[in-house]
Amino acid sequence: MTENDDTDANTSQLPPELRFLKLLVIALTGTMILGIALIAGLLAYRLSADPMPLPQRITLPDGAAAIAYTEGTDWIAVVTDRDEIVIYDRATGALRQTIVIEAE
Repeated sequence: MTENDDTDANTSQLPPELRFLKLLVIALTGTMILGIALIAGLLAYRLSADPMPLPQRITLPDGAAAIAYTEGTDWIAVVTDRDEIVIYDRATGALRQTIVIEAE
């Protein structure tokens, strides 16, 4: 064995502190990869889910289909495919107002 072989063997051994740090970095990298994969999977699952149905107490005008739906503190608004915004009372489900969206 030559002197170079001995120094190569000694430098390939990391001190215990650096070995521990290396393991921590590897564990953190794996955790980050799993976390990003989990977030991407949850986003894909939620975005591909069916939209929430309208509450049962709301009846749309005849022939209208809901495009968008939102709730306020005491009202529910539904945008229909006939370019209308229909606003209902949240407690009773009674029709409050109909707003027709006019094309420019």
